Amino acid sequence: MFWRIVSFLACQLGGGLAGWLAASSTGAATTELEGLALGLVLGGMAWFLFDMSRGARLLNWLRAGDVSEVALSAGLWGEVSARVRRLVLGRDRLLRESQNRLQDFLLAFQASPNGVMLLNAQGGIEWFNQTAATHFGLDPQRDMLQHIGNLVREPSFVRYFAIQDYQEELVMPGRESTPARPVRLSVHLYPYGQGRLLLLSRDITALEQAEAMRRDFVANVSHEIRTPLTVLGGFVETLQTCSFTEPERERYLALMAQQAERMQTLVSDLLTLSRLEGSPPPGISNWIPIPDLMRQLEADGRALSAALNPATGRLHALVFDGPIEGEIAGVENELFSAMSNLVGNAIRYTPSGGAIAVRWDFLPDGRVVFSVSDTGPGIAPEHIPRLTERFYRVDHSRSRDTGGTGLGLAIVKHVAQRHGAELSIQSTLGKGSVFSITFPASRFRTAPDRILPLPG
Repeated sequence: MFWRIVSFLACQLGGGLAGWLAASSTGAATTELEGLALGLVLGGMAWFLFDMSRGARLLNWLRAGDVSEVALSAGLWGEVSARVRRLVLGRDRLLRESQNRLQDFLLAFQASPNGVMLLNAQGGIEWFNQTAATHFGLDPQRDMLQHIGNLVREPSFVRYFAIQDYQEELVMPGRESTPARPVRLSVHLYPYGQGRLLLLSRDITALEQAEAMRRDFVANVSHEIRTPLTVLGGFVETLQTCSFTEPERERYLALMAQQAERMQTLVSDLLTLSRLEGSPPPGISNWIPIPDLMRQLEADGRALSAALNPATGRLHALVFDGPIEGEIAGVENELFSAMSNLVGNAIRYTPSGGAIAVRWDFLPDGRVVFSVSDTGPGIAPEHIPRLTERFYRVDHSRSRDTGGTGLGLAIVKHVAQRHGAELSIQSTLGKGSVFSITFPASRFRTAPDRILPLPG
């Protein structure tokens, strides 16, 4: 401001002096005063025009919006331009920081495993992440600002959105839900801001399936234990109230022992599953010779075949084949239990005289496969994905007749997973089945060379 006043006074002084000197050459006093006044006016006008030109430069600078340089370097307008530039730079910095924070929030929402959708006060879609797009079948280019009611037409969601009572979540079918593969979504709306809504969605299909499996598990365990307990209770009551001959008593006691053994087997399998699920995976420090496993499997398999066919004597055609010097890493009793389950199932479900092959094979990538193939009745395709569920049976009466608990394949699956292996099932109705456990290459090695004693 000081320099602005000084420049104005300088223009006035210069203009007045120039006017006085110009008028003094005429020699009249009045003319000299008029010249002085005219000079002052012209000097003020000159200063005003100069000042206006600087103001115009500042205005053009503001209109251009280029703050890389200051429009004026000195004077009042120079200070104004410097201050405006600092304010604009500060505003731009805050805007960039706000945009960066917003972008970070959006990226966080984008990375969320749950669906996130922002709705305006009219129900229009302002933003959604990829998970929400998958849940509701939305397209970012096509559906932005569209009303949510026009895109999500599930009747339960339409009612939920219209009632505007968002205290509870809504469970609804997913867009890709089918009777064969149901998809369940949990949707919850949260009001915020000026009538806006935040929609959160998550896929709870696995949770509902796990809950259903838990309910089925409890119901099946109760049923499996209640049945032999009922039989045992009936026999005990009968023995207590009636008199029987010794052969009849022996028969009843044998049936009671059979039911007690069935309960003991069931409890043992449940404890085995619990132990498998709660213990860490085995390492590769313990190596089991495959020939030893095969010899034990063959002995137990032939004994089971003979026990299942005592009258006819028509045994199964059993073939056991595998690498002679190979070793597998893991827990021996777990591996034998899983393999014995597969061999036992094949023998139980294959009619007398049928063929069963137990073998080991090498894959080109170094993995090894233990497989059990049979010529039994086979399994329908719709049952195969559920065979490893606890207590799942294709034929309930047939399974109980063969003494199965419905937990064998669940144990096989858990043993395979603990050893980094994969259980696969292939079956054709009327032709037979093949159950395979594929072990990673890291769990197989050829048998180490025997160290021969030195002569003498």
